[in-house]
Amino acid sequence: MKYLPIFYQLTDKPCVIIGGGGIAARKVELLNSAGAEVTVISPELGDEMSRFHAAGKINWIERPYEPGDLQDAWLAIAATNITQVNEQVALEAAALKIPCNLVENPGFGSVIMPSIINREPVQIAVSTGGASPVLARLIRTNLESCTPSAYGKLAALVENYRNKVKQAFPKVEERRKFWESILEGPVAEHVFAGRNNDARELLDKLITEASADPNYTGEVFLVGAGPGDPDLLTFRALRLMQKADVIVYDRLVSAPIMDLVRRDAERIYAGKERSNHAIPQENINQLLVRLAKEGKRVLRLKGGDNFIFGRGGEEISELIDEGVPFQVVPGITAASGCTTYAGIPLTHRDFAQACIFVTGHLKDGSSDLNWDMLSHANQTVVFYMGLNNVKSICDNLKQHGRDETTPAALIEKGTTPEQRVFIGDLNTLPELVQKNDVKAPTLIVVGEVVELHKKLHWFKPGEEIK
Repeated sequence: MKYLPIFYQLTDKPCVIIGGGGIAARKVELLNSAGAEVTVISPELGDEMSRFHAAGKINWIERPYEPGDLQDAWLAIAATNITQVNEQVALEAAALKIPCNLVENPGFGSVIMPSIINREPVQIAVSTGGASPVLARLIRTNLESCTPSAYGKLAALVENYRNKVKQAFPKVEERRKFWESILEGPVAEHVFAGRNNDARELLDKLITEASADPNYTGEVFLVGAGPGDPDLLTFRALRLMQKADVIVYDRLVSAPIMDLVRRDAERIYAGKERSNHAIPQENINQLLVRLAKEGKRVLRLKGGDNFIFGRGGEEISELIDEGVPFQVVPGITAASGCTTYAGIPLTHRDFAQACIFVTGHLKDGSSDLNWDMLSHANQTVVFYMGLNNVKSICDNLKQHGRDETTPAALIEKGTTPEQRVFIGDLNTLPELVQKNDVKAPTLIVVGEVVELHKKLHWFKPGEEIK
């Protein structure tokens, strides 16, 4: 190990930066956030550094670096564009045994400034030893995606309870087990969901019970998986997918998304197809309650968004009635995700000033929708689950005033590599379904915005418009 990772306490400590440009300004921001007293030595200041000076965030010595400038410093940073000056700073720092960072040639200095993930008081530093700062930033970005922003609040909560836990659990092993259960259990989830008072109340209760192995009521995570592309998952969704004990998932959850759930979790298929429900909705509601009351963390994973034709409201109503803890994570609904990947804006100031989401799964094939409202011009109408009723949908729109040449689209398996887009109008759409053997899941989009697909389709730009 060439470098020893270390966190340096610099509050109210004098630090010196040689250089007044943009790179030096980035270092000022870091030192300011650490509470250091920053002095900048440079004949002139760039725009950012000038703003720092005007705001009183730095002391400025308006001249070039001179030997002796580092005499009282706790840290020196050389950030000029003159190699000889930077090396002189490093030599003086070495003679005074002061840590020194050279921005342009980090190997010549004694310390390296890493890429940082800040969840204060939690901090994660990533360094490649100066070999590739860009790679360090890429690694940091990947870590950012799986490090909840509330980790800092969780750490602060733990800090406030350390002495109390020591008194309740005298043995080190007992404390370790207790804190593991806290940091991976409902207390942490309360913090992540912003329920800090609930987190404190539960933690107080568990400490009072003085159990080294507390028994928890389980929890249900209602997570929207989006329209299919796993890159559209939220950070919170991915984190909960990795920690659930049981996965109750729907037919529209894509295989690449299922590959991201915890591998050893139990999986229960609860998909729904036309007239073929693997598990009736009432039974799903009861299943979620039962599993949670067994102490399990249950992931209810649905395609799209739970609250847009996803029956999420019915499920959390049952959970509330049964007193089961839960949290809901929104997903990108199919109408937004699929039309975006098809290059069809849902609204456009020249064509559509409103957008309506409709379920096209009509009862017994009847037309029980407000067709007068749906047939207005200057709006976009997106039909979910309407493929089997496409002819009825088109006929009703025409009968209630929508022009028969109104552009319409079919988006099959949107946002996935298998996406297909078919463009027609209210007259030709049913024929396109039969001719191209279009299968569910498919969205029907009606409105003038569909015409924009010809220019704006970006997801598969070389694909022939059908």
